[in-house]
Amino acid sequence: MDNCIFCKIAKREIPSNEIYEDEDILAFNDINPAAPIHFLLIPKMHIDSLTDAQDIHQSLLGKMLLLAPQLAKKQGCENGFRTIINTGPAGGQEIFHLHFHIIGGRDRLPGMINPG
Repeated sequence: MDNCIFCKIAKREIPSNEIYEDEDILAFNDINPAAPIHFLLIPKMHIDSLTDAQDIHQSLLGKMLLLAPQLAKKQGCENGFRTIINTGPAGGQEIFHLHFHIIGGRDRLPGMINPG
């Protein structure tokens, strides 16, 4: 996608503060963090949103989900973190390239429901 900011980041056309990269995935710190630890996990392949993911993306999505806790721990989220995937305009998605927000670094994060 020519105008996709995350595709440009994945192609190194726009700099980012990277924390992980392999042939399929890139992780980098969010430029507008919601918590002390806030990074994004993106597939290098352009997929507009989770709604647009198909069976052929199953292994990529699984790889991303398994990578999220490993990176969160390395970034300092010892006691937990949030994984957020905003999907579509009504779901709060602002950049239409699938991405996971990994957020942590506080005892309690905003928007959490008290289970007790």
